[in-house]
Amino acid sequence: MEKRVALYARVSTGQNQTVENQLRDLHAVAARLGWIVVAVFTDEGISGAKGREQRPGYDALLKGIARREFDLIAAWSVCRLGRSLQDLVAFLGEVQNRQVGLYLHVQGLDTTTPAGRALFGMLGVFSEFERAMIRDRVRAGLDRTRAKGTRLGRPPMEAERVEAIRSMLTAGIGIRETARRTGAGTATVQRIRAAMQAEVEQAAAA
Repeated sequence: MEKRVALYARVSTGQNQTVENQLRDLHAVAARLGWIVVAVFTDEGISGAKGREQRPGYDALLKGIARREFDLIAAWSVCRLGRSLQDLVAFLGEVQNRQVGLYLHVQGLDTTTPAGRALFGMLGVFSEFERAMIRDRVRAGLDRTRAKGTRLGRPPMEAERVEAIRSMLTAGIGIRETARRTGAGTATVQRIRAAMQAEVEQAAAA
């Protein structure tokens, strides 16, 4: 019996990987195994730590699972589905309850087998453990930096430079031109202009 398969691909902002690369591999597997691809869902520039309400492709996939529109879900890797162990376990529970299988290309995993289901749970544990380790290393690095008395974040802009920006904005010079002349970022100039507007509004209300 031919399987109705839904493909899911996701990439976060700044990653070299693309959904096209993931989908190409998954389509190749589908062709080799004789699957019928009935739907393709993608989320681009979205972290796997986000909930389903912030991942439209993932949300549509879950709705399709609930309606039993597929026999199998195929994704490139377990980390494409999510970063939270709780979310991964909930996802596996949903596909199992609907008797929908899950194929993960990188891990070579197929949850239609008992061994595949066990391995999926283990992968979820390791994925969350790795994420927790990264958070701990980041916190430790910040603590060491603070202990050395090093200032975190960007240094404050010199008062003379801020005053130059304010003078140019007051003279009617645009944000981009002001940023170019002073060497400041456009976002910085926008913040200064917003602060100036707030000062005017406060003075008018006084």
